Amino acid sequence: MPTLNMGTPLPAQEPLESIELSLLLEGVYRVTGHDFRGYASATIHRRVIHAVAQEGLSSVSALLARVMHDPAAMTRLRETLSINVTEMFRDPSFFRALREQVLPVLRTHPFIRIWHAGCSTGEEVYSLAILLEEAGLLGRTRLYATDMHVPALNAAKRGIYRLDKLEGYARNYQEAGGKGELKQYFTTQYDHALIRADLRQHVIWGEHNLVTDSSFNEFHLILCRNVLIYFDKPLQEHVKTLLWQSLMPFGMLGLGHHETLDFSAVAPKFETLSLSEKLYRRIA
Repeated sequence: MPTLNMGTPLPAQEPLESIELSLLLEGVYRVTGHDFRGYASATIHRRVIHAVAQEGLSSVSALLARVMHDPAAMTRLRETLSINVTEMFRDPSFFRALREQVLPVLRTHPFIRIWHAGCSTGEEVYSLAILLEEAGLLGRTRLYATDMHVPALNAAKRGIYRLDKLEGYARNYQEAGGKGELKQYFTTQYDHALIRADLRQHVIWGEHNLVTDSSFNEFHLILCRNVLIYFDKPLQEHVKTLLWQSLMPFGMLGLGHHETLDFSAVAPKFETLSLSEKLYRRIA
């Protein structure tokens, strides 16, 4: 009996919301230059749905229509998509490893350049500045701190933090091997605390997008912690290559506890200084 030729099966259709999300991220990129297209899909999806609810809308397509015609809505969306999670001496064991393994190497250089990529609101930048100050190295260090999120950068430049957070920060500082009391690095007034001016003056703040911008110097140390986890694999490879290009020979790199250079194209160009703290040194 002849068989009916049904032709080539149609490919499975992509879910409508996935298409909407792709169009939204493409629109954000074309209008603002901020590229979220390679961010981890689960994180971006969660934040976009939150933005839809914030705007009182019913769909991602409705959000796209709004942000394309309303600059203020676009700004709100960009701030929602930007990830700013940080605290002073976050992961104290990492900062202890910096103190014990990295600072002695930095001490051998007459002048030190450090890049903190994805610095958010600055707490970890000032944590590093305190470590350098206690090691007697801050005076010959230029510390570059960058982020793509301008409101976060502006907050970082001010160096003003809520006083009720200092108790937790002080515990982290002590666990990181602090040599004094954290409060000595702040001026307190009412319910806020201001980082001392002599710490702030050694930091150069700047807008930089790891996705779209290039290397701008050679550094003895780069910290890019808890940033790669928000990117998909191709974008992680791009950023790891950028970080490698930005390190001087034998420069050191610090990643977050859940990040690694393993299985990446640049892995053979590094040796591991601390597997647990994700500290690496460029060797090629």
